[in-house]
Amino acid sequence: MATIDEQILRTTKEIVVKFIESGRISPSSFHETFKDIYLTVERTAKGSMKSTGKPGKRE
Repeated sequence: MATIDEQILRTTKEIVVKFIESGRISPSSFHETFKDIYLTVERTAKGSMKSTGKPGKRE
């Protein structure tokens, strides 16, 4: 099983790819947009772990 950080990275990549395919993000703004989306996904995932009291699974 992947760690939470690997899952966050994979999810971010999938979101960015979909946005590029749909024309909502240009490849020239990839760097800034990827960081913003990554931080949003990370805060959401890790924030929900804190609120449920469930620790992230580490390997």
